[in-house]
Amino acid sequence: MSQEDISSPLAALTPPAAREVNAATADGYRIWRVIAIAVAGGLCLSGHAPPPLALVMGIGIALLLDNPWRRHAHISAKWLLQACVVLLGFTMNLRSVLVAGAHGAVFAAISIGVTLGAGILLGKWLGVNRKASLLISAGTAICGGSAIAAVATVIDADQAALSVAMGTVFILNAVALCVFVPIGHALALSQTAFGTWAGIAIHDISSVVAAGARYGPHALMIATAVKLSRALWIIPVTIGVSMTFDRQTGGRDHNNAPGRKGIRAANFPWFIGIFVLASVARTFVPWIRPMHIELQQASTIGISVTLLLIGLGLSRQTLAAVGFRPMLQGILLWALIATGSLIAILLGA
Repeated sequence: MSQEDISSPLAALTPPAAREVNAATADGYRIWRVIAIAVAGGLCLSGHAPPPLALVMGIGIALLLDNPWRRHAHISAKWLLQACVVLLGFTMNLRSVLVAGAHGAVFAAISIGVTLGAGILLGKWLGVNRKASLLISAGTAICGGSAIAAVATVIDADQAALSVAMGTVFILNAVALCVFVPIGHALALSQTAFGTWAGIAIHDISSVVAAGARYGPHALMIATAVKLSRALWIIPVTIGVSMTFDRQTGGRDHNNAPGRKGIRAANFPWFIGIFVLASVARTFVPWIRPMHIELQQASTIGISVTLLLIGLGLSRQTLAAVGFRPMLQGILLWALIATGSLIAILLGA
C-alpha cells in the first residue's frame, strides 16, 4: 500500500490502530526495497556482480519488492548502455570492427528480410494486432527496443501495441542472456562463431554485449560489431515501412490526421557513430591504447549496472500485459532466427 492510499479519504474509515499497522508495513516495505537496490547496486559498482547476476537481481527485486521508479530505471539504462558501448569502442581496433561487421553483413541482409516476412505472416496467423506484430518483427529482426521505437514513430503505434512489443522483446532478452552462452559452450562454438550468432539472434545490444562478455573478449568484439552493423538497417527498414503504411492509409494515421513520416532523430541510435569515432581514436591515438584494460573493466561494470536497471524495469503488470499470442509470435520468430542463423554459421564454419 502506498502512502497516498494510506492518506486517502477511504483510509479514514479504517480503525486508527489498523492504519498505524498499514503505515508501518508500507514503511518497512519501502525500506527493504531501498536496501535491496542499494546492495545490488553496490555489488555491481564494485565489480562483484557479473552481468547475468545483475540481471537476475534486478528482476528479483522488481517482482518480489516492486519498483516504483521503473520509468527512471528504463531511461537511465538506455543512456548508460550507450555510454558503455562507446567505452567498448575505445577498446576495439577499427580494422577488427570493420572486418567483423562485414563478416555479418550477408547474414544481416538475409536474416532481416526473412524475419520480417515470417513475423508478419505469423502475426496474421495468430491474430496479433497488426501494428504490435510489425513492431515485434522489427525488434526481433534488427535490434530490439531501438528498432521498435523507430518503427513505432512511422506507423503511429499506440501505447498498447508499443507496450506489448517492448514487453515481449524484453522478456525474451532475459531468456537469451541465460541460454545462449550454455548453448555456445555445448556446441563448442568458437568465439567468432558465437559472437556472430549472438549479434544476429539476440534482440537488444545490452544482452548481446553481456552474452559476448561472458563468452570471451573476442566474442564480445564480434558480437558488438555485428549487432551495431545490424542496427544501421533501422534506416532502410523504417523508410520501407513508412512508404508501405503511407500507401495503405493514404498518409493519415488512425485518427485521420496527417501521418508522421520518417524516423525521429531521437529514436535513431546516434551512439553508433560515436562508437566508430571511439574505435578510430583507439586505432590512431597512441596514448589511448595502454588504457584498454581499464576502459574494458569500466564498460563491464557499466553493463552490469545497466542490466540491473533493465531487470528493475520489469513488473508483474508487464508480464500480464504481453499476453499469450504476441509472446508466442515472439518466441516462434526468435526460434526461427536463432536456429536458422546458427545452422548457417555451423555450415559455414
